[in-house]
Amino acid sequence: MRRESGIDYEPVIGLEVHAQLSTRSKMFCGCPSVFGAEPNTMVCPVCLGLPGVLPVVNREAVSMAVMLGLALRCRIEATSMFARKNYFYPDCPKNYQISMYEMPLCVDGRVDLATDGESRHIGIERIHLEEDAGKLIHGSGDSSLVDFNRCGIPLVEIVSRPDIRSAAEAAEFLVRLRRILRYLGICDGNMEEGSLRCDVNVSLKEAGSDRLGTKTEIKNLNSFKAVETGIRSEIDRQTEILDKGGRIVQVTNLWDADGKRLVEMRSKEFAHDYRYFPEPDLPVLKIERQLIEKIKSELPELPFDREVRFREEYGLTAYESGVLCAERGVADYYESLVRASGDPKAGSKWVMREVLGELKSAGMEIEEFPLEPDRLAKLIVLVLDETISGPAGRDVFREMVRTGEDAEAAVARLGLRQVSDKGEIESIVDVVLRENPREVKRYREGKTKLLAFFVGQVMKLSGGKANPKVAGDIIRSRLVD
Repeated sequence: MRRESGIDYEPVIGLEVHAQLSTRSKMFCGCPSVFGAEPNTMVCPVCLGLPGVLPVVNREAVSMAVMLGLALRCRIEATSMFARKNYFYPDCPKNYQISMYEMPLCVDGRVDLATDGESRHIGIERIHLEEDAGKLIHGSGDSSLVDFNRCGIPLVEIVSRPDIRSAAEAAEFLVRLRRILRYLGICDGNMEEGSLRCDVNVSLKEAGSDRLGTKTEIKNLNSFKAVETGIRSEIDRQTEILDKGGRIVQVTNLWDADGKRLVEMRSKEFAHDYRYFPEPDLPVLKIERQLIEKIKSELPELPFDREVRFREEYGLTAYESGVLCAERGVADYYESLVRASGDPKAGSKWVMREVLGELKSAGMEIEEFPLEPDRLAKLIVLVLDETISGPAGRDVFREMVRTGEDAEAAVARLGLRQVSDKGEIESIVDVVLRENPREVKRYREGKTKLLAFFVGQVMKLSGGKANPKVAGDIIRSRLVD
């Protein structure tokens, strides 16, 4: 960013990402961890912070946090500690939140980016466990209601180092982190439901200088677009202030997605504002080496490693492998399809065009898709061995999804078995050429692209059953004579 004085400025950005863990129960009690329940029905004395209650750590949440730390190449600390983060807010019934401060669970990791064709590493400073607060529901007028169902929901907070240098890079970081969380199966990544949300710290520094500018914060961004647009707006705001010779004040902003503007919320807090101290009701958390090794052995192949393997093992392009590996379930489906059909390229085309198209139009996840990979493989084989044509194969695919039929049964019922008998196709070609003398003359004058027209006419007369390759060969031989 350049001021009128000619000074270049460089953004310095760090993210604090909160991800809800997909455990069955809350962080410190046995209440169900579910979304969408009636307000204040998933609560108990522990998550409401009533006097005399004692929290108990959710072991599964700890295991999930360790898994994420290993996936992000963090060091897993043998000893960590929960702390009380003290603040008053209507949706925090205890007036403190159980989190981690001085002794987090995971430290010194990284996320690898590939923005604008360049590979970069964004450092992870720490990953720690904490509980969520409740939710305020603002009504008309001055009234507000509080839903405490979210109180105690287990979260991991992933704090990046200030290594990010642009709004696009911040969005890419979040996209990659979300993919990793979903691949691990520890967070659904649903930003609309609040399962993944992000706070952003932004400052500007003089290019080439090690001295950081004053940072500001944007709270609770819940979409990739909001992250990117919010950061750009804050960079523009700070640049304008500096252009006028002003001073950046350390504040916390909210992003108004509807108004596409930043709204100042309060002055920026510091750690001492929360009066952190060790949680007296919980012992020191000790992670045994055997647990770390067990979790490490169960780590799935991560999406970006899988993309590389797909390119090397199946001969896919970077685009194809990126689409197929975007979701773990889709990548698993594709690999099962390849094993059953024996053709990686054909499998890639069918998954990317037909399967993903069907999922999008039906609004379903791959886990809900009714056509199993081995059944789709049988259809692919019918197309590859020219029992049916490609267009007929797509018709059969839709029927298989709709009715649950197997490929052979749908082909027989629809009468789509392809005609490859040369004599039968020759007679159809003769009719097509006889009925289109002008196109025949133009073809022989050099308009060879008309071949597609002739093949289309053959397919039309044959009811889509003629083998288009055989038809094309016959047409070429006829028109050369």
